[in-house]
Amino acid sequence: MKLAVLGLSADEERVYEALVALPGSTVAALADHLSTPAGPVQRTLAALNAKHLAAGSGSPARYLAAPPDIAINQLVQLRERELSAARAKVHSLSEIHRSAHRTSPELVIEQLTDRETIAAAVAHLESEAHQQVRVFDTPPYYEVPGGAGAARNTQAQIVRHQKDGVAHRVIYSLDAVAWPQKLETDILPAVRGGEEARTRRTLPIKLIIRDDQDALIPFDLSRSGLQVAYLVRHSPLLTALEALFEGEWAQAAPLDASAVTPSAFGGLTRPDEETRSLLTMMMAGLTDTAIARVNGWSTRTTYRRLQRVMTELGASSRFQAGCLAERRGWL
Repeated sequence: MKLAVLGLSADEERVYEALVALPGSTVAALADHLSTPAGPVQRTLAALNAKHLAAGSGSPARYLAAPPDIAINQLVQLRERELSAARAKVHSLSEIHRSAHRTSPELVIEQLTDRETIAAAVAHLESEAHQQVRVFDTPPYYEVPGGAGAARNTQAQIVRHQKDGVAHRVIYSLDAVAWPQKLETDILPAVRGGEEARTRRTLPIKLIIRDDQDALIPFDLSRSGLQVAYLVRHSPLLTALEALFEGEWAQAAPLDASAVTPSAFGGLTRPDEETRSLLTMMMAGLTDTAIARVNGWSTRTTYRRLQRVMTELGASSRFQAGCLAERRGWL
């Protein structure tokens, strides 16, 4: 379900894809094509119509899919606006917190001021989770990735949580992936152990959330590393942090450990000019023939290079390649 992050169900995605390939289809024709009863197809078409992804007319009604480059991009822009609203909410609540903290003894937020206390809080959040652990992972780090402390403990914790049904979802910034030794010693072992990992070009903060109970926001306030963190307990601010995470998660690109090596990922984070040029021309709607003519290539060479870019992105279509490239900051 590639479009689930945009709010489409699996049935809606199937029917929309079929309608893109079979414009002007009736309900009966779509049902026959999808080997699905007409009733569910009719309901799904109604849902797509409500989302402005399909429209029908005539008797019997024949349906057309809205152009993907317009309709789907509108859904992407909607999600981006929701993410921006979540970020603004975090900022607003942070301002409220700072004001309230100066006048109220109630400690919804606790400030931690040394490495040992912060490390203990991290361990508590991870070990006491019953449903899921959600993390924004981005530099700076106060411990060398792959060292004897937090990284190894986290990997062991993931294995234990897998047995207990506790999910680990982590978003890594590209700076985190490029951090010396972190990909091969921390990230890939964790993913192979059961962690769900995605990547984002940048992340607004460092963050760990335990279930819907509490969260930790570490800050780098000195050149020597992390010295201060906010422990956020169950509150409207925690709800906003959860919304921020889910918004970033929806925009992030999945990291497949079986398809990634340190050297290969390094290439993905820094595409060359040829790759950028190809993606730009693809997004502009140029055909293979037009791209070949612009670059002075044969059609076969053009096809091979386009397929290489799509393979590196893990994309099965040009539209998907464009979306994934934007998520990774290639465009």
